[in-house]
Amino acid sequence: MSAAFGTMISNSKTTETTVKKKRSSANAKTPNIPFFSNLTYVFLCAVLILSTLAYGTVHPIAIGVFQLGAAIVILLWAVDAFVGGALRFNKSLLQISLGAAILLGFIQIIPFGSLPEIAGISATARTISLSPYDTQFAVVQFVALLIYFAATLTFVNKPQRLKTLVFVITIFGFVFAFFAIIQSLIDPNKIYGVYEIANVKPFGSFVNKHNFAAYIEMCIALPLGLLFSGAISKDKRLLILTGIGLMGIALVMSGSRGGLVALLATIVFLIFITTKTRNVPQLVGKIALGVALVAAMVAGTFFVGGDSTLTRVAESIESKDPTSSRLQIWQVTLETIKQSPILGNGFGAFGTAYTKFDSLNGRERVEQAHNDYLQILADAGIIGAIIGAFFIFVLFRDGFKQINSRDKFRRGVAVGALAGCFAVLVHSFFDFVLHTTAISLLFLTLAALATLGKQVEDENNLEEKPRRKASVTSIESKRRRKQDEQSGINNQVG
Repeated sequence: MSAAFGTMISNSKTTETTVKKKRSSANAKTPNIPFFSNLTYVFLCAVLILSTLAYGTVHPIAIGVFQLGAAIVILLWAVDAFVGGALRFNKSLLQISLGAAILLGFIQIIPFGSLPEIAGISATARTISLSPYDTQFAVVQFVALLIYFAATLTFVNKPQRLKTLVFVITIFGFVFAFFAIIQSLIDPNKIYGVYEIANVKPFGSFVNKHNFAAYIEMCIALPLGLLFSGAISKDKRLLILTGIGLMGIALVMSGSRGGLVALLATIVFLIFITTKTRNVPQLVGKIALGVALVAAMVAGTFFVGGDSTLTRVAESIESKDPTSSRLQIWQVTLETIKQSPILGNGFGAFGTAYTKFDSLNGRERVEQAHNDYLQILADAGIIGAIIGAFFIFVLFRDGFKQINSRDKFRRGVAVGALAGCFAVLVHSFFDFVLHTTAISLLFLTLAALATLGKQVEDENNLEEKPRRKASVTSIESKRRRKQDEQSGINNQVG
């Protein structure tokens, strides 16, 4: 009996060993599952930088490469799902807005009959969009941006990836600002010392100084958010302050009026959301910090370039808009909105719609409204405005939830990313910065950083929830209530 029992035990051990060997051999043959996930993440970080260096990705070839990159992201995503055995996908409601914009763009290019033949020109399809080709181009761009945005929401799914992406944006912003300052001092009219465009004032790698300002105000917002939320250790504050100062100096030197207003609005926003209610000393300290930062940026601008730099900046701020008065453009834009108030004149068709109501001589081609909110109404009508409002609502609703995170670094990133988005939303009142690919991509990246959930919180750095202090008065009142109840019971028994 005992011999049989011993034989059974030995056989079970042999079977278990065989199973373990089979499992180990199977694991050895299985590819490294996180590899394609890591590759996708690295690719997203690379596109974020390269799209900026390629003149902001505004030329057709650069845009084509950018859209090809979106196809590569889809391919890597599919391979990751196949190897891992599951499709990763983030269910953020922010993606609904981009999807709705794509659907609206398709509706705008659906042919509804045909236009009559005019001056020997054969009949063409009648569409809501006044420029169907430009609308098709815009829809393809929306699809590419949605792919990058969805991938960022999905693959930035660990605390380390969150930290790495924040450091990449901050360090690149610092280096990019330093390059822009040096370039402006050596030859402000050429990008990389070789590319010169007539009738524009480039800065950094952007052909438009306002685009540079919009990009840097998003880069600077991340370290500012970490600083104002107290997420930076004392030994690293000087390094962070140096980066903030250099990026601020570059922004001031760009001479963008909208950029300066957005920077000041960002600091006010940070003071507001990081100061506890009724904490006057903390409020005073945050205001003093904001004033000191702005003063340091102005002083740094004077130190770097001297009187000539500040004079050039002042002249740039006081100069007239080269395309004509913004007020005149906005008045004409209102007329284009009245023409098609529900569905708009078509994404990308603003230049075509503008010519019909242009009150000037028409020598200067106006392609943008210099106000993204008016242009949304002109291009997409009330439906487009609702889509945009939904995106902003979800962004700030989910972003404020993450500001209450118990992870101090996660909280600082949410504050900074939300502040960066707020800066661009303010800047969009004066310029059309979100029409530049690199800026749109960084804006959506910050939107993802602001709204990502608990998967990016570091469990080892969670702060303890504050315990509620027991009130002596409440304890005493409870004791008396129990005594009264007991006396009432005794009286009833008696």
